Order: sequence, then structure tokens, then C-alpha cells
Amino acid sequence: MNQWNLSGTYFETCNCEAACPCVFTSPPTEGNCTALVAWHIDKGKFGDVALDGLNVALAVEAPGTMVQTKWKVAAYFDDKANAAQNDALHAIFSGKSGGHPAVLASFIGEMVGAKNVPMEFKSDGKNASLTIPGLVEADIAMLEGQGGEPITISNHPLCIAPGEPATVARSSRFRLKDFGFDWTLSGRNGFRSAFSYSST
Repeated sequence: MNQWNLSGTYFETCNCEAACPCVFTSPPTEGNCTALVAWHIDKGKFGDVALDGLNVALAVEAPGTMVQTKWKVAAYFDDKANAAQNDALHAIFSGKSGGHPAVLASFIGEMVGAKNVPMEFKSDGKNASLTIPGLVEADIAMLEGQGGEPITISNHPLCIAPGEPATVARSSRFRLKDFGFDWTLSGRNGFRSAFSYSST
């Protein structure tokens, strides 16, 4: 099996009120969960294949408490990836190459599709966004806590980025229409943090 490692920024927004109770393995605020989870890879290698600067996203629908149900998922892979990079991203995010993505993949009950698409990810101190033209528009803004500081959640049991505190945000826009999903939301939960995954 190829050795691999990735690090960068993880980003998500969903239909829960902020802050999403799913990260504490509680039921979603709306009874079901519709979420977009995305990763921007700052630095990454799969064997000798560099993955710097690429993006991956999952559209996730769960019919109840996320750790008690199986997820319906669509996957999006950056069309800037060449063939070797695309194969590497599929191997990692399908869970077939181990590491934390294998834990996340264990929750998937149905893959409704995957496609290579143009993806634009932006992130600054307070805002983050992901755009897939014609399919996805997602923008989140950090919520301010005491003294204007970020609000963070650490050591939560359902975690996309283990070992990293999640900064709590709220969506200003979340629109996704593809693979039978049709979601239009705003003013709902968002999270953002650094992430670091590896094969070991």
C-alpha cells in the first residue's frame, strides 16, 4: 500500500442550527442532516504523487443521528488533478488506503455518484467558501465569541479533523443541486479547521 499524507483546511456547512449537535453524536436539529464537507490540500503526497493545491468535497445526506444511520454521499474531485493525482485522491477518500478517511467511509451506505469538476476554495481569517460552478455554492463566516475571538470545539467524538479544534461558523449561503439533492440554506451551521491525515 502506498504511504501518503495530506494537510490543509477542512470546511463544512450543513442544515443544523449553529452549532451542530451531530459532532457530539446527538440528533441533528432538523431530524436529518444535509451537509457539504470539503478539503483543500495545502500539502500532500501519495507515494511519489504530489497533491498540493487540490480539493475534494462530499455531499452528505443522513436520515437521522449521523453515527446511527448510513449516509448517502456524492463525491467531487478537483478537475485540476491529472490521472495519477485523481487515482490517488480516489484511493484516499474512498477509504481504501486507510487512515482517517477510512473511518469516515465506514459511515457511507450509498454512493450516488462521483465526478471531476472545477472547484474554487477560498479561505481567510473569518470566511471560507467553496464554489463548483452550476452545482455548489457554499459560504461560511466565523462566529465571534468573547472578545471577538473564534468559538472552537475540541475533542468532539464525531470529528472530520481529529486532533484539531473546529472553529464554529454560520453559512451566509449554501446551495447544492446535483444527484437528486436540492438544498438551499442560509444562516445555518458551519465548521472549519486545519486537518492532517496520513496512511499510518
